[in-house]
Amino acid sequence: MSAATISALSDAQLAMRSCIGKVATGPEYSKDLSYDEAYAAMSQILSDTADPVQTAVLFIALRMKRETLDEYKGVLKAIQDTARIVKAPVDEVLDIADPYDGHARGLPMAAFIAPVLASLGVPAISHGLEIVGPKYGITQRKILRAAGKQVDLDVETAAKRLGQDDIGWSYVDQAAFAPKLHALVPLRTRIVKRQVVTTVETLVSPIRGQKKTHHLTGYVHKAYPPIYAELARFSGFDSAMIVRGVEGGVIPSLQQPAKLFYYYDRGEEQFIEIDPKTLGIEQASRAVPLPKDLPGVATDGDEITVAFDADIAAARAAEFGLAALQGQAGPARDSLVYSAAICLHHLGKADSLSAAAEMVRKVLDSGKALAHFQAG
Repeated sequence: MSAATISALSDAQLAMRSCIGKVATGPEYSKDLSYDEAYAAMSQILSDTADPVQTAVLFIALRMKRETLDEYKGVLKAIQDTARIVKAPVDEVLDIADPYDGHARGLPMAAFIAPVLASLGVPAISHGLEIVGPKYGITQRKILRAAGKQVDLDVETAAKRLGQDDIGWSYVDQAAFAPKLHALVPLRTRIVKRQVVTTVETLVSPIRGQKKTHHLTGYVHKAYPPIYAELARFSGFDSAMIVRGVEGGVIPSLQQPAKLFYYYDRGEEQFIEIDPKTLGIEQASRAVPLPKDLPGVATDGDEITVAFDADIAAARAAEFGLAALQGQAGPARDSLVYSAAICLHHLGKADSLSAAAEMVRKVLDSGKALAHFQAG
């Protein structure tokens, strides 16, 4: 590139070139970005003048170097500054953040947690998108659409639903609250591997409470709880629950104990070990098993990407979830009992996890949770 061409670049474009120069210089010489540099780079990526090649280079280089907290924070803040974030007409909101790339080893039930909690007086939201890598799995959007729900609400409408006593929950899509980030999905697909936005996009928090906003998310790798806790505080969550969930989701294994990290009032995180048996849950599978008759699809040898039709799997997940909302026993019902009980206990709605589990079973068996789902 000639000197004249470089001089014609904007400050933001020059900053992007500088950031790439720092992080993409090999394993021995790559340097970390400061918070301000990461913010500037992500702001450029989200702009109308972003170069997709430079975006891909930066994302890959960050991943190979391993992202720092300052880099995560800078990227997250840049996304939030271009997102639509509103307050719901309620004092407190629970934000449920299941992985946006979905699930591949079982039928996820996270899409049904929000209406269950709403039926117990806890306004709750979930969010996601249609499909994204690296897993390209069964997503909440797919499941809710298969269950007959509206998945393209604008953020304001979704927020208002939290204030309606007969609803109290909502789903909002990334395309509605962060359209500039959502526009990167095709590029992210071409990059193939996990990028920095995969970690931070679930923390944008598009709908917040008038007084407090709480966060529920999951993890698999043990390095992530302190990262998620710090990012949750940075994002503005007053409290958070970070559970070791199946496939990094918000529902722990139904078979074995799991760790739950948490904090209150933006303080330091703590952790406890939770056992499903103490909630009266004993299942032969970690989650709702995948039906054996799902039609397969080609994956080009990719061990992460799902090997079945995600839309058909989502329809089956919707069937299991609706049955659970009607009180039908099984791993789907226990998944909702387990995750919702963790939230109720954390928020001080029950004195123990076992007492919280009984509260959840009651609204499932009575049809109250189903009524909130149908009204939404």
